[in-house]
Amino acid sequence: MTAGIASRRLRPGDLGRVASVGLRTRKLRAGLSALGIAIGVAAIVAVLGLSSSSQAGLLAEIDRLGTNLLTVTNGQNLLGDTAELPKAAPGMISRIGPVTQTQYTGTTSAKAYRSALIPDINTNALTVQAASLGLLPTIATSVAQGRYLNAATATQPVAVLGATAAQRLGIDHIYPGERIWIGKQWFYLVGILNPAVLAPEIDTAALVGFTAAEKYLDFDGHPSTIYVRSDTDQVDAVQSVLGATANPESPSDVNVSQPSAALVARAKAKSALNGLFLGLGAVSLLVGAVGVANIMVISVLERRSEIGLRRALGATKGHIRLQFLAEAIMLALLGGAIGVGLGALSTAVYASAKHWAIVIPAPAWAGGLGAALVIGAIAGLLPALRAARMSPTEALWTV
Repeated sequence: MTAGIASRRLRPGDLGRVASVGLRTRKLRAGLSALGIAIGVAAIVAVLGLSSSSQAGLLAEIDRLGTNLLTVTNGQNLLGDTAELPKAAPGMISRIGPVTQTQYTGTTSAKAYRSALIPDINTNALTVQAASLGLLPTIATSVAQGRYLNAATATQPVAVLGATAAQRLGIDHIYPGERIWIGKQWFYLVGILNPAVLAPEIDTAALVGFTAAEKYLDFDGHPSTIYVRSDTDQVDAVQSVLGATANPESPSDVNVSQPSAALVARAKAKSALNGLFLGLGAVSLLVGAVGVANIMVISVLERRSEIGLRRALGATKGHIRLQFLAEAIMLALLGGAIGVGLGALSTAVYASAKHWAIVIPAPAWAGGLGAALVIGAIAGLLPALRAARMSPTEALWTV
């Protein structure tokens, strides 16, 4: 008797073959039912994957650019007027022990135009900045075309454009003798810069030498922004003394910031949006769960003859219950696997296009498959119980 009971126990291989009958015989219906779960899982994997890849790319860029850049800018005085940084401020800052580089720019009142015929009001939101000669390495950018200012051109009406400024002026190449209109006179254009991620204000500026700015643009020579590189482990210490060093008479008129902190904040802000997209993925999973439950209920009704025949041949209620529950789980896992593949593929394609590292965190794919498993179990439970309660005579009688 014990051997007879043991022989009626379904082995995993047998359970898999029996549970897959409904999927193999109704392929289109099974595929459509799994589609909802696949979409939901794909959305979850893609959202988490793209977020992780984006953050990894941004953090890698921060590491490349360095977190030891500090900027000193002129703030406002007690009367609300724009304060001035002393002309000696860059030199005083360079004497701070951990400081390794000090470069600076000064804002002029001039504007840059493509030609002298453009109305003054159409500034394209561009500025004209006097710039020191060693600026580019300090702000971690370089020349895209042409060349940067040198000791000779810094004294002449010569300009270099930031990346965005060149685009807005419609200039994509440096030609010999090319000029732009600055401060009521022509300035020769000698270079275009690559984007300066840590100093976006440079992207929208036309840069000229300090001597040229004083000579041709009525510039007063006061720096408005000082870029400071320090030893990485001394950034906080340097930041705490920059205000007092740049303007000892009025440290409160000086603003000190760390550009890389804004990039880190941007990475965190991107992750804050994940909840919205994960919610949309959860809705898709819910729709998929309803679809699986619906298909399983219909399957029980359509397969009453199969249920009756199996019961008549000795299948227990537990066998029937396991069969339909396993079928629902297999259907959900099929959708989950397809969703994980689609989500990973979309992450890989988009991350590669953006030149990010492809990162698909384990909680993304494991969570997607786990959610599919739970959904299949929940969606298939009621139909499985309903099929198990059906007696052989009732099932065969309704055929």
